[in-house]
Amino acid sequence: MAANATDFSCLDSTALKVTVSVVLTVLILITIAGNVVVCLAVGLNRRLRSLTNCFIVSLAVTDLLLGLLVLPFSAFYQLSCRWSFGKVFCDIYTSLDVMLCTASILNLFMISLDRYCAVTDPLRYPVLITPLRVAVSLVLIWVISITLSFLSIHLGWNSRNETSMVTHTVPKCKVQVNLVYGLVDGLVTFYLPLLVMCITYYRIFKIARDQAKRIHHVSSWKAATVREHKATVTLAAVMGAFIICWFPYFTVFVYRGLRGDDAINEVFEAIVLWLGYANSALNPILYAALNRDFRMAYQQLFRCRPAGHAAHEMSLRSNSSQLSRNQSREPRRQEEKPLKLQVWSGAEVTVPRGTTDRVWGVSPYRPWRGSQGKNRGRGGGKPFTASKVKESKCDPPGVA
Repeated sequence: MAANATDFSCLDSTALKVTVSVVLTVLILITIAGNVVVCLAVGLNRRLRSLTNCFIVSLAVTDLLLGLLVLPFSAFYQLSCRWSFGKVFCDIYTSLDVMLCTASILNLFMISLDRYCAVTDPLRYPVLITPLRVAVSLVLIWVISITLSFLSIHLGWNSRNETSMVTHTVPKCKVQVNLVYGLVDGLVTFYLPLLVMCITYYRIFKIARDQAKRIHHVSSWKAATVREHKATVTLAAVMGAFIICWFPYFTVFVYRGLRGDDAINEVFEAIVLWLGYANSALNPILYAALNRDFRMAYQQLFRCRPAGHAAHEMSLRSNSSQLSRNQSREPRRQEEKPLKLQVWSGAEVTVPRGTTDRVWGVSPYRPWRGSQGKNRGRGGGKPFTASKVKESKCDPPGVA
């Protein structure tokens, strides 16, 4: 939400003011650069182009817009101790702030639902989460965010019968919060989605833990689910950072609606505000720290690695789970399926699995050839069993 002019930003200490300026500038730069990298990583790597990452990109775009359109003005406002851009732009500025915060919450809410479907019902996941539904969800996220922010503020639903730019000794720009707006906005845009996300991730954790116990000795299913569980841990960490960063501010926000806009110390209000802004800088770091695919994508960008090389490495990891599943089924197939070997005369020998070494010790994976070194094909002679081979008077031909 919008920033306030505070005594914290108006201190006479030059050293403290420079320190605050450096901290806020670094935070803004990290927010912009980090979320640009997230968008580039998803755009340049096919491995990351999943339906889940559509919501992550939407979240990154939200944080990027916050870093470009809101944070610079908030920092200038904190340091200059006055709003210098007029009432009209104050309304636009506060509306953008509310819109982007709401969009972040709704994106995290949709991410939690996506992870819940992927982990709890993976077989029906492609049916439940389709590209069309994801597109509709993204459109609804931004429509709802725009409606709750611009519509509420410009129609004065949040007003206490005062203008949004209050002039005492210096002009200020802050979101006004009355009783109804504070309760409704706090519950609808933060506390209720937060409750649903906590329940969702708790159920995901329980299901993932139960599955890990049941499939501990089954490598095929374990390889198939490890990717989903890692993604769940990553996204849960993102949500946890969101709670730590934004819960103090929304508590203050609701308290302002109950007790009045001046009920909170402005220094404390500025601190919890920028703590919430810091969440936009943390999300790209969390992706890199907890998600291997994002780490490799970042390495590709920063080390200028060829896109094909990185995609090849990621495809190898993707195919490893399928290979392990195939290998787990291969011994059973080999035990059930007999071997057919071509002998010198052109006939076939049908040998059950496990008896090949007892019949001349010939490798079951290489065809026999004639004395001329030419393959005689399968056309001549009737297949016969291993017992007939032992009765044959022919010497075993050489193995090609």
